[in-house]
Amino acid sequence: MATSGTTTFDLNIDDIIEVAYERCGAQVRTGYDIKSARRNLNILFSEWGNRGVHLWKVKNTTTNLTAGTATYTAPSDCNNILEVVFRNGSTDTSMDQISRSEYQAIPNKSSTGTPSQYYVRRNLSDVEISLYLTPDTTNTQINYYYIARIEDVGDYSNTTDARYNFIPCMVSGLAYYTSFMHAPDRTQMLKMAYEDELQRALQEDSQTSSVHIVPREYFPGS
Repeated sequence: MATSGTTTFDLNIDDIIEVAYERCGAQVRTGYDIKSARRNLNILFSEWGNRGVHLWKVKNTTTNLTAGTATYTAPSDCNNILEVVFRNGSTDTSMDQISRSEYQAIPNKSSTGTPSQYYVRRNLSDVEISLYLTPDTTNTQINYYYIARIEDVGDYSNTTDARYNFIPCMVSGLAYYTSFMHAPDRTQMLKMAYEDELQRALQEDSQTSSVHIVPREYFPGS
């Protein structure tokens, strides 16, 4: 028997809402039901932002530095900064992230030179990166990876801004949220299914790399 030969399966917003209602033993009957489900799906995506790094939302960007300017604003879709390098021509130098307390304790934040540290401030409407030392030249950059926000649901005919392997927990999560109003007797069961499927998706989405363990030599009495 032949297989389909395709790997394009996805669900649009209407399909996700319909399946979620089916799992609650209910049907979408009014325009308000659809509007409420879309709102809950946006809330679900916001909640995913508290669950760690989603690899498909990791982006890379470069910001040109200006001599005498220490603070720069990340792209508007930025949720948090992962790592930063100082770029001078073709040479990248790793920078260390410091805490708010460490940055606050720097006595002269306007000291200029080659930046080696950065502090990330997550504001209500944007994310800022403050460098120390303050750049003393304009012909340099910082290059960094950041976690972008998951895009809003938008039109009902859209597909979602999530990888295909997150479809099961997306449907389960929306069914769990929907059950609060339409199937409270199923809420606990749907929550367990959602958490189980989300955990598997997060584990699959984790970054893999080689780990090398080197034993430390120890000599008694040394």
